[in-house]
Amino acid sequence: MFRNRRLRANAIIRNMVRETRISKDSLIYPMFFEEGENIFEEIESMPGQYRMSIDRCDSVIKELLDAGVGAVMLFGIPKHKDEVGSEAYHDHGIVQEAIRYIKENYPIYVIGDVCMCEYTSHGHCGILKGYDVDNDTTIKYIAKIALSQVEAGADMVAPSDMMDGRVSEIRELLDANGYENIPIMSYSAKYASAFYGPFRAAADSAPAFGDRKTYQMDVHNIREALKEVYDDVAEGADIVMVKPAMSFLDVVTKVKEITDIPVAAYSVSGEYAMVKSAAKNGFIDEEKIMCEMAVSAFRAGADIYITYYAKELAKCIDKGLIG
Repeated sequence: MFRNRRLRANAIIRNMVRETRISKDSLIYPMFFEEGENIFEEIESMPGQYRMSIDRCDSVIKELLDAGVGAVMLFGIPKHKDEVGSEAYHDHGIVQEAIRYIKENYPIYVIGDVCMCEYTSHGHCGILKGYDVDNDTTIKYIAKIALSQVEAGADMVAPSDMMDGRVSEIRELLDANGYENIPIMSYSAKYASAFYGPFRAAADSAPAFGDRKTYQMDVHNIREALKEVYDDVAEGADIVMVKPAMSFLDVVTKVKEITDIPVAAYSVSGEYAMVKSAAKNGFIDEEKIMCEMAVSAFRAGADIYITYYAKELAKCIDKGLIG
């Protein structure tokens, strides 16, 4: 009678039979750009992460490239906000100028986050009609934002607003302007999560009233997420995303099962802040927890991992701790 046995082997053999693989090429690092000069301000709730002006981003980009991280996602913090978030699609908006600077100076892949919450005076992700977001009006603006980022040099756009029909609206406008080959990574299953708190503080994007539950997803639902994914794929999304990652790994797995395009998972600010806080108090091993969280996302089915730990994970891959 035969018994299953664990491999009594050295690290080389263990690595050979690993079922889940992680590559540096799969990592994306989020960056916060603030309008102004000589700004490099640590985010209180996210130690090690910064709001920065364009003139102070060089050291961060160089560290990422040195570590082997080849992609960044940009978020903007403008000085001026209004009801229609006009700085989000301005030719010389903070994200557009950051894209130009980075693409002119560094061989790194740049993704523009496409949304309005950082740019609107009310903090919601679209154009308001009374106290509600007007979906059909908003998607016209979302497409304008995407086009402005691509014209500035973005390699990919990532709409995070969760409006219905925005992927097809973006695709049509990009194609009409000669950008048929620019991919769209859609935040397809973006939940109305409590894990976004530190990000909203970092990006000054908390809603002035109400919440975002009318357009972001109920945390109880999974079939809704699959419908959103189906719709985005049908509209032309090249990559679909689940956000947050850690509490929604079951959604990542289900999405992976129903689609044949890449799946991204976003390890959000609240996940990062919890690990940092617990590690600071000596309750956990930060490096090991960080690695386990990444492995769990890829094991669940993610092809791409958006994380504030991108640089550190790349170094752990070099050390053979994951990979």
